[in-house]
Amino acid sequence: MSSPPPTLYAWAGGSEAFERLTSVFYDKVLQDDVLEPVFRGMDSEHPHHVAVWLAEVFGGPAVYTEQHGGYPHMLAKHRGRELTEAQRRRWVSLLCDAADDAGLPSDPEFRSAFVAYIEWGTRLAVANSQPDADPPPEAPVPRWGWGEAPPYTP
Repeated sequence: MSSPPPTLYAWAGGSEAFERLTSVFYDKVLQDDVLEPVFRGMDSEHPHHVAVWLAEVFGGPAVYTEQHGGYPHMLAKHRGRELTEAQRRRWVSLLCDAADDAGLPSDPEFRSAFVAYIEWGTRLAVANSQPDADPPPEAPVPRWGWGEAPPYTP
């Protein structure tokens, strides 16, 4: 009997991998003409908070939910910000570059699942940031899995 596939969190390298990812990513953000104005003056703990969010989403411990309030807190951080499609696309692009630079797994199965969540989540963030948005005030933190392509094992 085969064991279940690892979580995306475990496959990526656990919390250390997501801390590396967000550290590299926000260094890029603060040098970017499109995103720097959005994140100017961000709290020094912001990269860590995003790391624990992503870790939880990808199957890690529920640290974001327990320490920061889960989905309602994340939603509150995006409400009224009026994020644009250009900002969303740059966020996705820089995060994918940061995943390479931070040494996250580059196998197609992991990257497919990773990018699927990033696309899905950023589209929701843009929609929920608009003045007329009416998202549900309560929801669980999403738990993202492998989707259609399980992890590749030679």
